[in-house]
Amino acid sequence: MEEAIKVLLVDDHEMVRIGLAAVLETEDGIEVVGEASNGLDGVRLAQAYKPDIVLMDLVMEGMDGIETTRRLLEHCPECRVIVLTSFIDDSKIYPVIEAGAFSYLLKTSRATEIADAIRAAARGQSVLESQVAVKMMNRFREPKKPERKPLHEELTDREMDVLKLLALGKSNKDIADDLFIGIKTVKFHITNIFAKLGVEDRTQAAIYAHRNGLGE
Repeated sequence: MEEAIKVLLVDDHEMVRIGLAAVLETEDGIEVVGEASNGLDGVRLAQAYKPDIVLMDLVMEGMDGIETTRRLLEHCPECRVIVLTSFIDDSKIYPVIEAGAFSYLLKTSRATEIADAIRAAARGQSVLESQVAVKMMNRFREPKKPERKPLHEELTDREMDVLKLLALGKSNKDIADDLFIGIKTVKFHITNIFAKLGVEDRTQAAIYAHRNGLGE
C-alpha cells in the first residue's frame, strides 16, 4: 500500500482550514498533517512535519504567502507548494511562481479539483487555474524588449577621446593640447557629450566614464 500524501495547510482563516481539512481527510491517499494560521508557523511546521504538499494562502497578516513560500522552500526544498487563493492579479501570480510555487488554484475550485491537484503535484505535475495559465502563456508570448545600448556608444570617436581625458581630470586647454584641437572645439565636444550621456557637468561625466571603464 502506498504511503499517503502528507499535506500541510497554511491559511489565516480558521474556517477555511477546517473546511479543507474535513474535505481532504475523506480523500483516499491524502493525509493532513498540520495546519498553520500564519507564514512563520507554516515554515516552522513544514520543517517539523516534512509534508509532501503545502496548500498556501497568499494574503495573510504578517508574512504573506509569497515570502512564506520562498522561506519554506529554502528549508524544505522537497515540498511542493500549491497556492490556494482568491486572487488572480499579476502582482501575486508572477512573484509567487518565481518564489517556487508549483501549482496555482483559486478557492472557488471544487474539492475534487484540489484533491486532484495534490495528487498531480505529488507525481510532479503542475496544475494552473485556467486564467493563470492564460496569463503565463501571454507573458511568454510578449516580445522581448531589445537591450538598450550603453549611452557612450552614441559618442563619436573624437567625443570618446575627449570624455576619456575629461575623466582623467584634464582641463579644456590640456585636452585641446593633447588632441591638437582648439579650445572652442573641445567645448563643442563636451556640450555634445553632456547631452548624449544625460549629465549636467564634468563631474557627472567623469563618474559615468569611470563606472563604464572609460576613464583608465
